[in-house]
Amino acid sequence: MDMISMSLLLLTGLLILLAAGLWVAFALTATGLAALHFFSNIPVGTSLATSFYGASVSWELAALPMFIWMGEVLFRSRLSEEMFTGIAPWVGRIPGRLLHTNIIGCGIFAAISGSSAATAATIGKMSIPELTQRGYDRKQILGTLAGSATLGLLIPPSIILIVYGVATEQSIARLFVAGILPGLLLMVLFAGYVVIWSKLNPSGVPADEEEALPLAEKVRRSKPLIPVVLLIVGVIGSIYGGFASPTESAAVGVALAHLLSWRGGSLTGETFVQALMGTVKTSTMIAFILVGAHFLTVSMAFTGIPRELASWISTLNLSPGMLLLALTLFFILLGCFLDGISVVVLTTSVILPMVEAAGIDPMWFGIYLVIVVEMSQITPPVGFNLFVIQGLTGENIIRVALAALPYFLLLLAGVMLITVFPQIVTFLPNQMGN
Repeated sequence: MDMISMSLLLLTGLLILLAAGLWVAFALTATGLAALHFFSNIPVGTSLATSFYGASVSWELAALPMFIWMGEVLFRSRLSEEMFTGIAPWVGRIPGRLLHTNIIGCGIFAAISGSSAATAATIGKMSIPELTQRGYDRKQILGTLAGSATLGLLIPPSIILIVYGVATEQSIARLFVAGILPGLLLMVLFAGYVVIWSKLNPSGVPADEEEALPLAEKVRRSKPLIPVVLLIVGVIGSIYGGFASPTESAAVGVALAHLLSWRGGSLTGETFVQALMGTVKTSTMIAFILVGAHFLTVSMAFTGIPRELASWISTLNLSPGMLLLALTLFFILLGCFLDGISVVVLTTSVILPMVEAAGIDPMWFGIYLVIVVEMSQITPPVGFNLFVIQGLTGENIIRVALAALPYFLLLLAGVMLITVFPQIVTFLPNQMGN
């Protein structure tokens, strides 16, 4: 049997297992077992044991539960209320006015949570009732929230970038730094769209609702943002400045998050236990998937399928641009049915050899992949941000998806921009050196 047939057979088996409702980790492990048993002479039991152990003891994985814990603590704090209070005075005179608080608020919370769903839920709980009560266009309220919440996957510290870094053996610190400028770029694109939309649809934005404030008053009202800014500086600054590894900075972030929650009066014995249990559940789920993915990666390597597929792709003489176009369509389709972490761990073992053979920087590809996965967060039928917002509002999922459609297109524009100008991704990491 040739390599293409073997690949299609394994892929079909994996999709059948996933469609049957089997947990992703079990489906990955079962596919790896089948690959080793039928297409190699490697002892299955020994390979399973060594790969499971090897994937479990990675030091980089220690950052994962820490950042999840930090997000869980902040999710239960008064952070969102404080962010709204601090941001509102600065956007009151910009076309679109308080719609921008969704974009800026999601960007800030993304920088201290790392989770798209947590960002959507936290900011949405505060902004949807507030903006609806003030008379803003309902569709834009939902759209700005759904689109901007995807920034939780990209703006560091990002859980999915940790997963990608572990799966591909890339520097997590460099991946974090690489996500900063693309994240800011997407925020600018979202804000620009809101400005244009509000100019074309003035009835969707309440008129003259914000008083003109002097600079000193704006600064005074922004004081609630100070702890948030300090937290971001503490986490990201320690990495960028070379004072701490991502794992060490995660520990700093957890300590600062508890301090911030305690200061706001929301740190109680109950919330502490809730945050801890939420962290355990999410961390073990992701770690279990990573272990299964690592075993599948090892199995695929032993069969020689990734190497042969990369060679086959190279014989097609696809330009890097055509390869990325094909991969973009593939990831969008895959992301319609799987969550972002599953997309990353399922595909890296097969896709990365093709990407490297095409001369594409694996670090740049990680940022590209995360933005494409962001797009899948707001595409039905399995767009997790859509589900979160539907749960908050009770709106029809199709209506929420239509509201998010312009932001899906803006994310696509972001992919095109970093493809044409890869320096957007590589500039800051290059300043760090090696």
